[in-house]
Amino acid sequence: MRPGGGVRSFALELARGGAYRGGELLRGRVLLEAAAPLRVRALEVAARGGATTHWLQGRSVGINAVSSDFTAVETYLRRRQLLLRDTGETTTLPAGRHEFPFSFQLPPTLVTSFEGKHGSVRYCIKATLHRPWVPARRARKVFTVIEPVDINTPTLLAPQAGAREKVARSWYSNRGLVSLSAKIDRKGYTPGEVIPVYAEIDNSSTRPVLPRAVVVQTQTFMARGARKQKHAVVASLSGEPVGPGRRALWQGRALRIPPVGPSILHCRVLHVDYALKVCVDIPGTSKLLLELPLVIGTVPLHPFGGRSSSVGSHASFLLDWGLGAMPERPEAPPDYSEVVAGDAAAGGQSPVPLPQDADLSLEGPFFAYIQEFRYRPPPLYSEEDPNPPSEAMRPRSMTC
Repeated sequence: MRPGGGVRSFALELARGGAYRGGELLRGRVLLEAAAPLRVRALEVAARGGATTHWLQGRSVGINAVSSDFTAVETYLRRRQLLLRDTGETTTLPAGRHEFPFSFQLPPTLVTSFEGKHGSVRYCIKATLHRPWVPARRARKVFTVIEPVDINTPTLLAPQAGAREKVARSWYSNRGLVSLSAKIDRKGYTPGEVIPVYAEIDNSSTRPVLPRAVVVQTQTFMARGARKQKHAVVASLSGEPVGPGRRALWQGRALRIPPVGPSILHCRVLHVDYALKVCVDIPGTSKLLLELPLVIGTVPLHPFGGRSSSVGSHASFLLDWGLGAMPERPEAPPDYSEVVAGDAAAGGQSPVPLPQDADLSLEGPFFAYIQEFRYRPPPLYSEEDPNPPSEAMRPRSMTC
């Protein structure tokens, strides 16, 4: 076979799969297998990524129908690397398998990959093989980018609450007032978490009403000053009907978030937003709707720092709604005989068995200290201090 023909395979391979984020190093290699000696002019690799929105919108102008084209493009990634530079002369590669490694430093901030009806955010790697007198050979590999959205921030850990009311009307006559108040303990959640929904529905009308809660995803596409939106319900929760003159209380009804994409808030051509909508269906009247904003993140709640603030806000949240109360006085600790079994306490046996390891001897000053205090019960509990502070140590009150 003459030099210049015979590419058996040409492909791209990334060093690791999964998703990337801004600032990481994207590594990979170009795999080229030649069936015969191959004349190559250049080999380049390019990384591309950005957001695109597009839709058609029709309108009437007189008796004619006119269709407007709305398109917007925003570029986030544009990198290029030459693996075989074009010097004006061809390079002959021997037959067989060849590997050409490459790497790209991703920008520090990138928007999360997304696929929607009227727009998308896509990232890919393209390799192009240039040969003399032969059409260029191309290979393409798509990769995913996830923008970190940390919910452990004061804004996303703050409780969200609201209240609405509506007059139920039927045939132009008032049938009573329906009121709704709802609250959630924070604004930020991650997929798989459960949102405890607290709500109060007061039905003063003459007909039963039905409360429910849904998590709605809103995709907003923007181009040339116009907007196109698409709404989708990703999770729902239905309550029991509330009869006339009755009141219902949701004390943390669980609404689980399914595996959905994170919120996209920092793109100029498209947004992905979430909201918790608590609504009451009123017969004969439009529904009563209360909307609480949500942010779906990628970094879950921290088990220590974020959880402590969340637990504190959750406790005050319950107290505000009258769903919990602090005890007036702390309870006394249990008696020693209630904790230790009767036989062990009477016979002087330790409730925790000692290890039977022959190499572990109970000798030495440390183990002697353990043996001395091993069978002693704890001191008796008393609500009065047996050793009150003296007058010299008693703090003085500051008066002014």
